Amino acid sequence: MINKVILVGNVGLDPEVRALESGAKVARLRLATTERYTDRQTNETKELTEWHTVTLWRGLADVVDKYVHKGSQLYIEGSLRTREWTDKDNQKRYTTEIVATEMKLLGRRMDAPSSQVANDYAQPMQQPQQSYQTPQQPVYQQPTYQQPVQTPVQQTAAPEIPAESGDDLPF
Repeated sequence: MINKVILVGNVGLDPEVRALESGAKVARLRLATTERYTDRQTNETKELTEWHTVTLWRGLADVVDKYVHKGSQLYIEGSLRTREWTDKDNQKRYTTEIVATEMKLLGRRMDAPSSQVANDYAQPMQQPQQSYQTPQQPVYQQPTYQQPVQTPVQQTAAPEIPAESGDDLPF
Protein backbone atom coordinates (compact mmCIF):
# COMPACT_ATOMS: atom_id res chain seq x y z
CA MET A 1 0.00 0.00 0.00
CA ILE A 2 1.20 3.51 -0.76
CA ASN A 3 0.21 6.70 1.02
CA LYS A 4 2.32 9.50 -0.46
CA VAL A 5 1.57 13.15 -1.09
CA ILE A 6 3.73 15.65 -2.98
CA LEU A 7 2.74 19.32 -2.92
CA VAL A 8 4.29 22.52 -4.20
CA GLY A 9 2.51 25.62 -2.98
CA ASN A 10 2.54 28.84 -1.03
CA VAL A 11 2.07 29.27 2.71
CA GLY A 12 -1.18 31.17 3.35
CA LEU A 13 -0.62 32.24 6.99
CA ASP A 14 2.39 32.42 9.26
CA PRO A 15 2.95 28.90 10.60
CA GLU A 16 1.84 27.91 14.11
CA VAL A 17 4.78 26.36 15.97
CA ARG A 18 4.61 24.97 19.51
CA ALA A 19 6.48 22.62 21.81
CA LEU A 20 4.78 19.66 23.45
CA GLU A 21 5.28 18.67 27.09
CA SER A 22 7.71 15.99 25.92
CA GLY A 23 9.86 18.72 24.33
CA ALA A 24 9.05 17.72 20.76
CA LYS A 25 8.36 20.65 18.46
CA VAL A 26 5.40 20.59 16.06
CA ALA A 27 4.49 23.06 13.33
CA ARG A 28 1.21 23.39 11.48
CA LEU A 29 0.78 25.47 8.35
CA ARG A 30 -1.76 26.04 5.59
CA LEU A 31 -0.44 25.48 2.06
CA ALA A 32 -2.27 26.67 -1.05
CA THR A 33 -1.87 24.83 -4.34
CA THR A 34 -3.34 26.35 -7.48
CA GLU A 35 -4.34 24.51 -10.62
CA ARG A 36 -4.86 26.52 -13.81
CA TYR A 37 -7.01 25.32 -16.67
CA THR A 38 -8.76 26.74 -19.73
CA ASP A 39 -12.55 26.62 -19.94
CA ARG A 40 -13.25 25.21 -23.42
CA GLN A 41 -16.59 26.98 -23.77
CA THR A 42 -15.36 30.49 -22.95
CA ASN A 43 -11.64 29.95 -23.78
CA GLU A 44 -10.97 31.65 -20.45
CA THR A 45 -8.16 30.67 -18.06
CA LYS A 46 -9.49 29.73 -14.63
CA GLU A 47 -7.83 28.86 -11.33
CA LEU A 48 -8.78 26.29 -8.73
CA THR A 49 -7.06 26.75 -5.36
CA GLU A 50 -6.95 23.97 -2.76
CA TRP A 51 -5.91 24.55 0.86
CA HIS A 52 -3.97 21.83 2.68
CA THR A 53 -3.11 21.54 6.37
CA VAL A 54 0.48 20.34 6.79
CA THR A 55 1.96 19.10 10.07
CA LEU A 56 5.74 18.99 10.53
CA TRP A 57 7.54 17.46 13.52
CA ARG A 58 10.85 18.00 15.33
CA GLY A 59 13.67 19.12 13.00
CA LEU A 60 11.31 20.13 10.22
CA ALA A 61 9.34 22.19 12.74
CA ASP A 62 12.59 23.94 13.75
CA VAL A 63 13.25 24.90 10.13
CA VAL A 64 9.65 26.12 9.73
CA ASP A 65 10.01 28.18 12.90
CA LYS A 66 13.19 29.88 11.62
CA TYR A 67 12.60 30.33 7.89
CA VAL A 68 8.97 29.84 6.81
CA HIS A 69 6.46 32.68 6.78
CA LYS A 70 3.32 33.72 4.94
CA GLY A 71 4.03 33.66 1.21
CA SER A 72 6.94 31.18 1.37
CA GLN A 73 6.94 28.66 -1.45
CA LEU A 74 7.46 25.07 -0.25
CA TYR A 75 7.91 21.58 -1.64
CA ILE A 76 6.33 19.07 0.76
CA GLU A 77 6.44 15.27 0.74
CA GLY A 78 4.47 13.27 3.25
CA SER A 79 1.42 11.13 3.83
CA LEU A 80 -2.27 11.70 4.47
CA ARG A 81 -3.59 11.25 7.99
CA THR A 82 -7.17 11.57 9.20
CA ARG A 83 -7.76 12.51 12.82
CA GLU A 84 -10.99 12.24 14.80
CA TRP A 85 -12.01 14.25 17.87
CA THR A 86 -15.11 15.33 19.75
CA ASP A 87 -15.88 19.06 19.79
CA LYS A 88 -17.34 21.12 22.63
CA ASP A 89 -20.90 20.27 21.45
CA ASN A 90 -20.06 16.55 21.74
CA GLN A 91 -20.06 16.14 17.94
CA LYS A 92 -17.51 13.86 16.25
CA ARG A 93 -15.24 15.83 13.92
CA TYR A 94 -12.69 14.66 11.37
CA THR A 95 -9.84 16.37 9.61
CA THR A 96 -7.41 15.15 6.98
CA GLU A 97 -3.92 16.59 6.96
CA ILE A 98 -0.52 15.94 5.43
CA VAL A 99 2.18 14.76 7.84
CA ALA A 100 5.38 15.94 6.17
CA THR A 101 8.48 13.76 6.00
CA GLU A 102 10.45 16.07 3.69
CA MET A 103 10.40 19.78 3.00
CA LYS A 104 12.33 21.99 0.59
CA LEU A 105 12.25 25.75 0.72
CA LEU A 106 11.67 27.12 -2.76
CA GLY A 107 11.57 30.62 -4.15
CA ARG A 108 14.15 33.29 -4.81
CA ARG A 109 17.31 33.37 -2.75
CA MET A 110 17.02 37.11 -2.24
CA ASP A 111 13.91 36.44 -0.13
CA ALA A 112 16.28 35.05 2.49
CA PRO A 113 17.59 37.50 5.11
CA SER A 114 21.16 36.11 5.14
CA SER A 115 23.56 33.98 3.13
CA GLN A 116 23.20 31.18 5.72
CA VAL A 117 19.50 30.98 4.93
CA ALA A 118 20.34 30.89 1.22
CA ASN A 119 22.52 27.85 1.89
CA ASP A 120 19.69 26.24 3.83
CA TYR A 121 17.34 26.82 0.89
CA ALA A 122 19.54 24.66 -1.30
CA GLN A 123 19.56 21.72 1.14
CA PRO A 124 16.61 19.32 1.36
CA MET A 125 15.26 18.96 4.87
CA GLN A 126 14.49 15.34 5.62
CA GLN A 127 13.03 13.70 8.65
CA PRO A 128 13.85 10.04 9.29
CA GLN A 129 11.06 7.52 9.55
CA GLN A 130 10.69 7.09 13.30
CA SER A 131 8.10 7.41 16.01
CA TYR A 132 7.02 10.96 16.72
CA GLN A 133 6.61 10.23 20.42
CA THR A 134 10.14 9.90 21.76
CA PRO A 135 13.27 11.63 20.52
CA GLN A 136 16.10 9.12 20.32
CA GLN A 137 19.05 10.94 18.80
CA PRO A 138 19.79 14.14 16.90
CA VAL A 139 17.56 14.18 13.84
CA TYR A 140 19.85 16.09 11.49
CA GLN A 141 23.52 15.83 10.78
CA GLN A 142 25.45 17.81 8.23
CA PRO A 143 26.45 15.40 5.45
CA THR A 144 30.16 14.98 4.90
CA TYR A 145 31.46 14.69 1.40
CA GLN A 146 34.63 12.83 0.59
CA GLN A 147 36.54 12.47 -2.62
CA PRO A 148 36.12 8.90 -3.92
CA VAL A 149 39.28 6.80 -3.82
CA GLN A 150 40.62 6.31 -7.33
CA THR A 151 41.79 2.77 -8.05
CA PRO A 152 43.66 1.91 -11.22
CA VAL A 153 41.49 0.18 -13.79
CA GLN A 154 42.93 -2.74 -15.71
CA GLN A 155 42.36 -2.55 -19.41
CA THR A 156 40.95 -5.77 -20.82
CA ALA A 157 40.02 -6.57 -24.34
CA ALA A 158 36.35 -6.14 -25.18
CA PRO A 159 34.53 -9.44 -25.64
CA GLU A 160 33.74 -10.39 -29.19
CA ILE A 161 30.13 -10.22 -30.24
CA PRO A 162 29.13 -13.46 -31.93
CA ALA A 163 27.66 -13.24 -35.37
CA GLU A 164 23.91 -13.88 -35.35
CA SER A 165 22.22 -16.40 -37.52
CA GLY A 166 18.49 -16.41 -38.17
CA ASP A 167 18.12 -19.73 -36.32
CA ASP A 168 19.34 -18.31 -32.96
CA LEU A 169 16.59 -15.70 -32.57
CA PRO A 170 14.18 -16.46 -29.72
CA PHE A 171 11.09 -15.28 -31.59
